[in-house]
Amino acid sequence: MQKYFSKFAAFAALSVALSATAVQAEELKKVTGLKTPESVIADKKGHIFISEIGEFGKDGDGQISVVGKDGKLSVFAKGLDDPKGLAIIGDDLYVADNHRIIKITPNGKWQVFVAASAFPEQPQFLNDLERDLAGKYLYVSDSGDLKGKGGAIYRISLDGKVTTVINQAGDARVQGPNGLLMDDTGEVLTYVDFVSGILYTLNFKSGKLTDVAEGFGGGDGVVHHPNGLIYVSDWKNGKVFSVHHDQVKLIKDGFKAAADIALSADGKYILVPDMTAGELIWLPLK
Repeated sequence: MQKYFSKFAAFAALSVALSATAVQAEELKKVTGLKTPESVIADKKGHIFISEIGEFGKDGDGQISVVGKDGKLSVFAKGLDDPKGLAIIGDDLYVADNHRIIKITPNGKWQVFVAASAFPEQPQFLNDLERDLAGKYLYVSDSGDLKGKGGAIYRISLDGKVTTVINQAGDARVQGPNGLLMDDTGEVLTYVDFVSGILYTLNFKSGKLTDVAEGFGGGDGVVHHPNGLIYVSDWKNGKVFSVHHDQVKLIKDGFKAAADIALSADGKYILVPDMTAGELIWLPLK
């Protein structure tokens, strides 16, 4: 009997190894040579937009690139500062660009949608962008000084008016909000904090901020899949996790800096910008 179980265990281990090898081979689908890629978003037409920061703190060297339906990479818009979070409303692409919000039309022409002076407080590090389901509002995270001070989340109407949703002055737990995720009702915003590594939900009606799960290191991107799982990236430790209620599972590690993730249009992949490696990786979902 012991011999039987030993053979079974060996066979199971071999099967797992072969499966892991197959997954690893599929994960090799990637775009390389990117200049500090931070965020990614897929539109319904099959295009994938990538924000490339370039050199941090150097104005004008940032750009948005696009992977077309043919898989080819090209520059969509250039001359930005430190572009990060992306959101699409209608045919327009919105970008969190350091201390301002940029709007880019389908021809790649851009203009300042919300200047730094329009915010209730001077932005320090505008990071992720998220839209509501109706396309009436944008939400942007300000990660503050990235050390636990000055964090905030703002709501932006389509006429460019900015209001504070939550900030550190109102709740000390708001240290460095990063990845944002709006639910289908428009009443609950999920976000991960870059400093504390905690995933929260914020109920707009009650104003209640709830700790959902912990342990995400430098929490960066947050996406929701139709399978019911939430996926969270950890920039500091190069990992991607799944979350179901308060159950956290490691999906993939080994990234140099897993930044602001997104789902592919067909829902079969998590798109992972590896900022330090200068790559965009298609991480298959099984």
